[in-house]
Amino acid sequence: MDDSFMLYDLKVEVIGSEKPKVCSHKEGDYFLVIGENLVFPENNSFSMYTLSALLPLLPAKQRVLDQNDWMLSDSVIACPDPNCGARFKITRIGKRKFSHGECTVEPLYRGED
Repeated sequence: MDDSFMLYDLKVEVIGSEKPKVCSHKEGDYFLVIGENLVFPENNSFSMYTLSALLPLLPAKQRVLDQNDWMLSDSVIACPDPNCGARFKITRIGKRKFSHGECTVEPLYRGED
């Protein structure tokens, strides 16, 4: 039985806005989301407060979504500091196949939604 599923790889990048940045964000800094892993290139850092605001959104952005779902269209997230003008753009950069059996020991769910 095929137990495969697809997830998008993501790039989360610091972008600017009309407001000045007051946190340590540097425009162009980024990290990648590949499967369950966050991949930080050399010399990039992210505030733990920013990460805590972004992390709940990333699993949803990795998945195939209904075309009418706001999670698909809304891709720019504000810094959690209301005084900071930094924004974080989440972009799908690829698609990768995963196996249920390689991700968990729990059996496949075969019930009704």
